[in-house]
Amino acid sequence: MKNLEIYIHTPFCVKKCEYCDFLSFPADDETQLRYIKGLMAEMIFYGPVLKDYEVSTIYIGGGTPSWLNEEWIAALLEGIFECFNVKEDAEISIECNPGTLTLNKLLTYRDAGVNRLSIGLQSTNDEELKLLGRIHTYDQFVKNYEMARNVGYKNISVDLMYGLPQQTTEKYLDTVNRIVRLKPDHISAYSLIVEKGTPFYEKYKFDMVKQEAGMRTEFLPNEDELYEMEKAGQAQLFDAGYKQYEISNYAKNNMACRHNIGYWTRENYLGLGIGAASLLDNVRYTNTSDIDKYLSGCRNIHDMKEDVFRTNLHISADVIDRKAQMEEFMFLGLRMNEGVTREAFEKSFGISIDAIYKNIIDDLKNQDLLVVRAGHIFLSPKGKDVANYVMAQFLT
Repeated sequence: MKNLEIYIHTPFCVKKCEYCDFLSFPADDETQLRYIKGLMAEMIFYGPVLKDYEVSTIYIGGGTPSWLNEEWIAALLEGIFECFNVKEDAEISIECNPGTLTLNKLLTYRDAGVNRLSIGLQSTNDEELKLLGRIHTYDQFVKNYEMARNVGYKNISVDLMYGLPQQTTEKYLDTVNRIVRLKPDHISAYSLIVEKGTPFYEKYKFDMVKQEAGMRTEFLPNEDELYEMEKAGQAQLFDAGYKQYEISNYAKNNMACRHNIGYWTRENYLGLGIGAASLLDNVRYTNTSDIDKYLSGCRNIHDMKEDVFRTNLHISADVIDRKAQMEEFMFLGLRMNEGVTREAFEKSFGISIDAIYKNIIDDLKNQDLLVVRAGHIFLSPKGKDVANYVMAQFLT
């Protein structure tokens, strides 16, 4: 059977954070319940369509999934198990925000099959959390984290963010040090990106331009400070026994996120819910982001007679040609520390990687941006600092 990952998007949250440009918004219980029913209809539709696939990972993201009624989360997972072939050792993750978790929610998730928590902390500094628009405090996070450990969760990831307004390297390192003392199994460390359409963009758009130009900034850390922050944080994570397996992700031994690795290695994945993307046999689908259109489509989805290409939820369905598949193989695979392998490329495309990319690889190697060793091609330490530039070379 072919491998499949499933992503379930729950767009609801208590309030939108100041920096957030994700597809998320508050909603009342009635809207949330209608949406859960829509997700169920999608599952029932896709189950027979994808009967030849075996599900290795499930990821419930958002929004804030942990804000929803826990019984609805349990019902979603029950639906997945009924509609799809789920492996016994499947990695099943849910995103949680401190301030929305309770003991009963953690127990319900666990009993429904969740075996991995991804907790969106961002900072241990309460002033920074308030600035970001987060609804929790660090103390609430610690209580939630300890509660999760006490009820048996053995795979917990924590999200951290650096490059915040008025943040110094010392403040960021304080956050990193406090978290590593708790010994989570996985840490994601992201640089703040000021996106258009967010309150942060209106506040800091001029500073963002200065930052990108390498000029002196007023609120955001400048380019040099941001680089120092990133490297100092990495050093602390390495000292604490975490291994970087992807540009922004660190894990203890054998605790890397299997779901995310699937994205970077181009596994088939099915996205359920508004705005969700899918990759099925080299066709990329995107669901509508309009909740009313989505719910209307879900009510009539079974009229599509199991033709995935014709489902009325999609706003796009793009066939990826062979050239684009190769490009994705390279720029997604190079996000990971182990990079890509000659063997995997030839197995995927029936041609050697050198036949397509030898000149580019040699040029990047000569610039000390790529390392070629024992059949692996991966970013050098210098290459990681300019990863976007390196990956762009494979988009011809």
